[in-house]
This record gives sequence, C-alpha cells and structure tokens, in this order.
Amino acid sequence: MEITILTVGPVQTNCYIINKEGSSSCAVIDPGEEADKIASYVSKKGWKNEGILLTHGHFDHITGVSGLISQIGGKVYAYEGEKDLMADPRQNGSAMMGYELALEPECLLRDGEVLHIADMDFKVIHTPGHTRGSCCFYQEQEKILFSGDTIFMESVGRTDFPTGNARELIDSVRNKVLTLPSDVKIYPGHGPETSVSYEMANNPYA
Repeated sequence: MEITILTVGPVQTNCYIINKEGSSSCAVIDPGEEADKIASYVSKKGWKNEGILLTHGHFDHITGVSGLISQIGGKVYAYEGEKDLMADPRQNGSAMMGYELALEPECLLRDGEVLHIADMDFKVIHTPGHTRGSCCFYQEQEKILFSGDTIFMESVGRTDFPTGNARELIDSVRNKVLTLPSDVKIYPGHGPETSVSYEMANNPYA
C-alpha cells in the first residue's frame, strides 16, 4: 500500500491518500482543508478517487470534503453515530473558526463493518471518546490503522469538545486500539506515525 501524507490546514491535520500497488484507484482519509492541494496530487497520479473516509466530524478533518468532491469526486463515508455532529457547525467547530460547515455523509458505517474501497479492505472500529462517533480504519493485511484523533504518539485526543468523553476515550484506546497486534502501525490525525507496541510502552493512557 502506498500512503501519502499531506499535512493541511491551520492545525496541521494529516490527510492520507492511499493506493494499493497496481491499482488505478485511491481513497482519501480526512481532507481537513486545502482541497486543491489534495486533488492536484491525486490527478497527477492519474488515480480515480473512490471515496473520502472520515474518522470523525471536526472541522479540521472535513473542511476540504466539498472542494475535493467537486474536483475529483468520491463518496463520503463516516461512522453512523457522527452524523449529527457533522451537520452542526457549533458541534463540529467550524462556527468557532468563523464559518459554518454542515456535512452529510452519503455512506454511514457500522462498528465491525468491512469497507471495500479502491481494491482494499478496511475494518471500521468505533472508538468513541474524542467524539461520540469517532472511528478508526484498520487494514488488517498491511497491519495499518488510521486512528484519527483517538490516539497520537504518546498522547490521546481531546475530550473537551461536544460529545467528547474522557472515560470512553481511555476505554477505546486500551480495549480497541492497543489490543491490536503489536506490530500494527498507527497513522494518527496529527503528528508522526507510531505503532501499537510503542504506545503500549510509552503512552501514559495505555
């Protein structure tokens, strides 16, 4: 799997463009902003964007969605429990940033569902805590987890925004993320990549 990381927007969100070797398709995870930059990369590669996967609904992960769709297309996927937050500018944080963004995903996902997209399979893991409908996308064959803001290198996501819950976040980290195989590589919503084994040893919330 080829993973391209584009760091976008005012809070340096990791947007991931993923492609299976030999495939002409790709998927984009969390286009937080700078849709032109993301679309330009995909177009230069000659890939067809099959979908936009959202780990949660905060403004810094979804602001680039509409611009990306208008340029390169792609259905929008998000966890079913995040629908209301994405539709509310006050809850998703865009109002706080001075604009109003309401997003309605086309495809709502369920916990444990396997999403087949761009010739790859991703297991949806519901990880509430940062928001009620936060989720991670797990590619089991490659041992790769896209964790959004559930877990970072040596840290975890904030819980002081709407629908956040500290107890649920710690439970998600300990019982849904760190129970994966130790060699699983974690690609978070912000900051550098890490791994399950590293976080088991170094994350204070483990």
